[in-house]
Amino acid sequence: MSHFRPLFITGVLASTMVLSACSSSPTGRQQVLLFSDQEMSQLGSQSFDTLKKQEKVNKDAKTNQYVQCVTDTLTAKLSPAEGFSDWEVVVFDSEQVNAFALPGGKIGVYTGLLNVATNQDQLASVIGHEIGHVIAQHSNERLSRSQMANVGLKLSSIAISGTDYHDAAMAGLGLGVQYGVLMPYGRAQESESDIIGLRLMAQAGFDPNESVSLWKNMNKASGGQQPPELLSTHPSHDTRIDDLKAEIAKLPAYNAPRPQCRI
Repeated sequence: MSHFRPLFITGVLASTMVLSACSSSPTGRQQVLLFSDQEMSQLGSQSFDTLKKQEKVNKDAKTNQYVQCVTDTLTAKLSPAEGFSDWEVVVFDSEQVNAFALPGGKIGVYTGLLNVATNQDQLASVIGHEIGHVIAQHSNERLSRSQMANVGLKLSSIAISGTDYHDAAMAGLGLGVQYGVLMPYGRAQESESDIIGLRLMAQAGFDPNESVSLWKNMNKASGGQQPPELLSTHPSHDTRIDDLKAEIAKLPAYNAPRPQCRI
């Protein structure tokens, strides 16, 4: 039975490393995070730089000032982050009704979103949600799961920005192999980011009730077409709206000044 010994030792080492990497998310959910804040920030920054070269960056001053105003109002309520010092937001010209945030404080907003998020509060709901993914280290969590499932726990030699791990790293960030294709997070992560985003926008003075209006707009924009909830990594629109209403009812009165972001 001696041939089982290396496998046993590997399993013990893997279990030890996983236990040492366990942490809790902002909502108390247990996570396994195998990568440092600096590693994830470097990967996010590198990917964002590539996106800015590949995608068409919007140059309209009013649009950029509007998105920057909403972002700055939200991030002003955050504690200093580990791994980076400043948040950066870029508006991309695209019909995609979407936005994203990467480790390292990099936020992308597509102009198509501004046709559905029709006021500052609804835009804050989306950006706050995306910031929630960064705060909760969802990219680190997803990349860590990928490494454990596919290539083992070779943390001493892994370079997440290297060629061998490029595709897995991009998937961990929520980006497709071809940049510009956004991949969904898991249902638990999406719901968690909804909660974090609600708290953040309320603290910043935005109206959290507009998050419900946003998802009604999303449902209308999609023509009601959405796969059954059991077949989707995202909560259904109706479930999401119900969950948001329940969380809004729990929010305290923050009494923050009303933001004045206008396009």
